[in-house]
Amino acid sequence: MQKVLVIVGPTASGKSALAIALAKKFKGEIISADSRQVYRGLDVGTGKVTTREMQGVPHHLLDIASPKKNFSAGDFERQARNALKNIAAKHKLPIVAGGTGFYIDALLGRIQLPNVQPNAALRARLQKKTAAQLYALLKKRDTTRAKQMNTPSERNNKVRLVRALEIADSKTPERPKKHPYDTLWLGIAPKQKKLEKRIQDRLKARIQHGMIAEAKRLHREGLSFKRMHELGLEYRALSRLLQNKISKKEFEEELFRDVRRYAKKQIGYWKRNYDIHWYDPKQKAKLTKDVAAWLRMR
Repeated sequence: MQKVLVIVGPTASGKSALAIALAKKFKGEIISADSRQVYRGLDVGTGKVTTREMQGVPHHLLDIASPKKNFSAGDFERQARNALKNIAAKHKLPIVAGGTGFYIDALLGRIQLPNVQPNAALRARLQKKTAAQLYALLKKRDTTRAKQMNTPSERNNKVRLVRALEIADSKTPERPKKHPYDTLWLGIAPKQKKLEKRIQDRLKARIQHGMIAEAKRLHREGLSFKRMHELGLEYRALSRLLQNKISKKEFEEELFRDVRRYAKKQIGYWKRNYDIHWYDPKQKAKLTKDVAAWLRMR
């Protein structure tokens, strides 16, 4: 089976830097699994890796979609599978790194996405409802999916809520399927206080490096405040700031709170996967040794 290295963990844990270091050592290429870094122009706000930071390591699934349009998990699965095949064809190691657990599980076959076509009539009816009404409806129709959407940004994301209700209405189940890969799962998990400090420091750096200016530019180029709000986390807070609904101080406080909650949600999601080997960021030498041992196995 094709070997695939997967690196997961909460935001600000150091996944991108680790993936690049391992790719350089083991002749790999990286597939980014981030639901917002797929969008062009969402750079500073998402903490997207720069060309300089890539250090010559090829990255896939970055900047491939317009932020004005929704890019689904199904879209990611199809394009990421093609990237994985192309990397393997070059006899390189595919390294999947990112924080969007649902995307990674779909790519590697841990879950099967429902083959549900868009229902224009249903969507038209649902679009008339508020996000709160949609979430309340989802709790009645699919309690499991509703519980998974447990952050403010997700509960206010009308695009995802409508899609979840569309799937629930079709009554098409999600059935796991056996994935055709020899996968090594690595999890990076800093101590809680250290992670919160890294989140705060990174958010401050992004603000200083033009996060707000980026949002203004995106809006000038046609990205509506409504769509910005749907993109969640940083862009949700930015949309409120640019509309003068919150102050600069409230923006920073809201952003830190929501990103911290998101990090906890990410950890909770991955803790259900018992195949993941967890490491502290300081254990880089041990982690690298374990990857080398896995690669030597047939």
